[in-house]
Amino acid sequence: MIVTLEEAKLHLRIDSDEDDTYIEGLIQAGEQFIKNGTGKTFDGTNFLAKTVCLMLVADMYENRITTTDKVGAKMRELVSMMLTQLAYDEGVVE
Repeated sequence: MIVTLEEAKLHLRIDSDEDDTYIEGLIQAGEQFIKNGTGKTFDGTNFLAKTVCLMLVADMYENRITTTDKVGAKMRELVSMMLTQLAYDEGVVE
C-alpha cells in the first residue's frame, strides 16, 4: 500500500469518516493507475510514488465532475511526468 486512508484524509484535509469508503476506492484506483503506468508496484517508502498517489486521490476527489479546466490539465501533466520517472525508479517492490 502506497498511501493509507489516514494519509489521504490528512492530505485532503478531511476530518469526518463519511467518505472513507469512497477515499479508499480512490487510493486503490491511484495505486492501480501507478502500476499500470509504470509496470511496477511501490510501497509507502517511495516518496515520489506516495506523492503521485496523493495527487491522484486529491484530483479524483476534488474533481468528481468531469471538467476541462487548466488546473486539472496541469495536474495530469505533472502526474504523467512523475509516472515516467517512477517507471525508471530502482526503489521498487516486486
